Amino acid sequence: MKLKVYVDRMSQPSRAILIFCKVNGIDFEEINIDLTKLQHHSLEFKNVNPMKQVPAIVDGRFKLFESHAILKYIACAFPGVADHWYPSDLFKRAKIESVLDWHHTNLRRGAVGYVFNGTLAPLVGRKLIPKVAAEGEILLSASLETIESFWLTDGGRFLLGSTQPSIADISLVCELMQLEVVDDEDRIRILKPFTKVKKWMEDTKIATRPHFDEIHEALFKVKGILQKRRISAATLKINSGSKL
Repeated sequence: MKLKVYVDRMSQPSRAILIFCKVNGIDFEEINIDLTKLQHHSLEFKNVNPMKQVPAIVDGRFKLFESHAILKYIACAFPGVADHWYPSDLFKRAKIESVLDWHHTNLRRGAVGYVFNGTLAPLVGRKLIPKVAAEGEILLSASLETIESFWLTDGGRFLLGSTQPSIADISLVCELMQLEVVDDEDRIRILKPFTKVKKWMEDTKIATRPHFDEIHEALFKVKGILQKRRISAATLKINSGSKL
């Protein structure tokens, strides 16, 4: 049976799974779970993932959720996946595991806190929480500094000094791509100090094209919608002020 991948392309981990599958020629069926319509709370999807989160996969009778676990499973279960994505060498694999574990409690927590509470919350019927967004930005910036000074070592273009990308590279870069939906000035300000991070992001995009660009089209579509809203809000504010 064909691998079923349950995703929403606005979800950072979902995009990482899709890009990885496409880059490695995995035959799969993409099943969209629209988070804005709360489809992840449906009884049908709960039978796939009781945690009611994307991404999730079904491979025959085997069900799995959590993006890092899914990436590892696909890398091992399907033939033809290049070894550099999740190396068979125990030491190299353990290093990648350490990056992924760090990701969830640092970079992801900071990025989600900042982007969701500062920009995206209204799309799912939630209120923006500036205080939480500010706290998220602090953790995000600290995480970027760790990537810049520790995970991006000399000797290679990718994490851990590798000359080729791993599942950690694709996972972390998809996380940082979520910054595209915030105000451009804020995104530029946050990333500006981290020259190595910006080059690494570009190198990862290049290594996974054209699939990286295709999978991120949904993100840039939302970015365009949000930009129009900001312009309209700014125009309304100016017009209101001119009448006073």
